[in-house]
Amino acid sequence: MSNFPNIVFRLGAVCFLWLALAGCGAGSGVVSTPEELAAAIAEASPGTTITMANGTWTDLEIEFIGQGTPEAPITLQAEDPGKVFLEGQSNLGLSGKYLVVSGLVFRNGYTPTSTVISFRTGDDALANHSRVTQCVIDNYSRPERYDSDFWVHMYGKHNTFDHNSLIGKRNRGVTFAVRLNTEASQENGHIIEYNYFGPRQVLASNGGETLRIGTSHYSRTNSNSIVRNNYFDQCDGELEIISNKSGGNTFQNNVFYRCKGTLTMRHGQNTLVENNYFLGEGKPNTGGIRVINEYQTVRNNYLNGLTGYRFRGPLVIMNGVPNSPINRYNQVVDAVVENNLMVDCDNVQLCAGSDEERSAIPTGSRFANNVFMSQRNPTPFVVYDDISGITFENNLINEDVAPPQEAGFTQIAYSLSKNEEGLLLPSPEVLSQIGFENPALPVSKEATGASYYPKAEAEIAFASGKTIDVAPGTNTLLDALATSGPGDVLQLQNGGEYLLTKDLVAVHPVSIVAPAGDKATIRSSRPVILTIENEGSLALNNLAFDGSKSPDQPGNSVVSTSKYSMNRNYRLIVENCEIRDLDVNHSFHFLTVYRSTMADEVKLSNSTFTNVTGSILSMARETDDLGMYNVERVNISDCRFEKIGGSVAHIY
Repeated sequence: MSNFPNIVFRLGAVCFLWLALAGCGAGSGVVSTPEELAAAIAEASPGTTITMANGTWTDLEIEFIGQGTPEAPITLQAEDPGKVFLEGQSNLGLSGKYLVVSGLVFRNGYTPTSTVISFRTGDDALANHSRVTQCVIDNYSRPERYDSDFWVHMYGKHNTFDHNSLIGKRNRGVTFAVRLNTEASQENGHIIEYNYFGPRQVLASNGGETLRIGTSHYSRTNSNSIVRNNYFDQCDGELEIISNKSGGNTFQNNVFYRCKGTLTMRHGQNTLVENNYFLGEGKPNTGGIRVINEYQTVRNNYLNGLTGYRFRGPLVIMNGVPNSPINRYNQVVDAVVENNLMVDCDNVQLCAGSDEERSAIPTGSRFANNVFMSQRNPTPFVVYDDISGITFENNLINEDVAPPQEAGFTQIAYSLSKNEEGLLLPSPEVLSQIGFENPALPVSKEATGASYYPKAEAEIAFASGKTIDVAPGTNTLLDALATSGPGDVLQLQNGGEYLLTKDLVAVHPVSIVAPAGDKATIRSSRPVILTIENEGSLALNNLAFDGSKSPDQPGNSVVSTSKYSMNRNYRLIVENCEIRDLDVNHSFHFLTVYRSTMADEVKLSNSTFTNVTGSILSMARETDDLGMYNVERVNISDCRFEKIGGSVAHIY
């Protein structure tokens, strides 16, 4: 089967088709058109398996409604797992009970509504006792990065979401949200397990959570959801990887790998955070666990190589707001933080956020039998307020680390060794002393997600492709770029002269370099020499950019982002370069960015900038004070600036 283009259906409008399809096996065999699928769903009864034919289904909105039984669920499945692709503007809603969905892949498009997969088909039409398994949503993202949608909305009760892969959400909106907006979705007992939450880039705004359970409005309601045995891989969307906003939830046996954020108990109480492994590997801004609200328990967690600070720290206990409104910060009351192991983590934040509003210190809380071993930071404990409401007992720290107070801390020698999984651990005697026996990753990356779907790297590395030699001349660089692929290197000749009369546009990561020696010189008669479009990134090395051929008009740039929204973050690396004579008119910038664009990194190293009428980095476009910004990290080192008309770095 090939394609099913541009067909959108609603179940109620096509039930009559069943008579015409009675001889086609709808409801028990393979369905090959949207009409056959709708009719099969309409006629399904307990035990029915509906199989979608392999191929691409375009602009398909499925409403899977049925009443199965525990012994005989109704199943909607791919003919072969991973070979049914829902593209364009497609989505899936399910309602009823004892339904199973398996093997579908959403890609190459985005939902036409607010959700890709929803456990309801209407306000009162919810799914209960239903399961979605072995499904994939891969970069099914809106092109406008701040246009919000959700990938999964879980409603109803006793539903399971397992062995699915959610990879690469680029636009605003929570990846997976459990909703509690009616009694029919509260105290739900949902299970979310063995899923692969793949890389999510920095959003540069709120609304980039990977998982959220509840909202502030329903935060004093219990959800009783269980999140276990999932793998969170480089989930960097925002400060809160997981935002817990309801009561009675359990987060157990999950792995957080190089995630720039925390498991945050933002609202709700009686949360259990147990036996989770946070592996930062020294990546900037990687975080761990943040404790807010009443009756929270954090125990037997392993945290290693986490570098985050303040609210993004490896372990954070917050101050609260006295008599807090429901949407602010409830005081930490009767929290238990015990039997946790922190290795080479930078910061433990106590009474974090203390200010005139957040003045309610933790009370009735216990901090016991934890181990802190670090040679990265001799003062990892940062105390912002009165910690007398926390009882410290039998905590172990290495001799080079200063405790937050003398009572409750014992210093021991720094001694770590790797186990067979590569985890850095203290001696078995130390582990036994705190009751942390046999540390081991609770789940592997390979054991999570859809079994048939690859787990790709988060980004394409510079210089990971082939090298293309580029001769000097007019537009030779343009021609070479047109033949390049992601990760390729365009190698210019030492001392070569390169003139551009057309726009040079990077649509994938590419390096433009000259070997060690004389710099290659690039000039252009266009207002922008190099444009980074969506999916593009640039690494520039040993080049000279000369503005003498640029048009006599204000607002030129050497490098510019797209003028339109980019839902893929980019990188710009400039090393050993000379930028000169950007002075043909005023406001000639080296880098100009536009709204709804985001740089993961801008790095300027060992380069000179001379005679520039504008700014070197003009990155101040998100000026609405709505929480958006244009760059995550700027690194400027060993550079020389002379006769600069604007700012070296104009960042808002």
